[in-house]
Amino acid sequence: MKELFRDILSIDDVTGVMLFSFKGELIFKEFLSPLSEEPETREWWPLFIDSLQGIREADIVYANSRLYIRKTDLGYLLILMGLFAPVAMMRLNCDILLPSLEKVGITKGLVRFFKKKK
Repeated sequence: MKELFRDILSIDDVTGVMLFSFKGELIFKEFLSPLSEEPETREWWPLFIDSLQGIREADIVYANSRLYIRKTDLGYLLILMGLFAPVAMMRLNCDILLPSLEKVGITKGLVRFFKKKK
């Protein structure tokens, strides 16, 4: 799955990517540099994801960073970036990425369908 996010992670001023299911379970995370503190993913991420209430896209700006959120077929994609990251380039890369994530979701479903029973 890391290959799918390669283009997003190569954009200037992007520091990390996280993909959560709609239930708030962490599916994938990749950070370009170590974080000063590891986020407590187990407890409050499901509450945050639930609070999004089906939004399609959000761009949250903080004092020194920015969080771009995008709804996908698998869940929510969260991209951590600096203030000077090109948001138009981020949106374009997400638009290109979404069909690839759909294929990953469809493939997982087909594998479960054809899985041998013991």
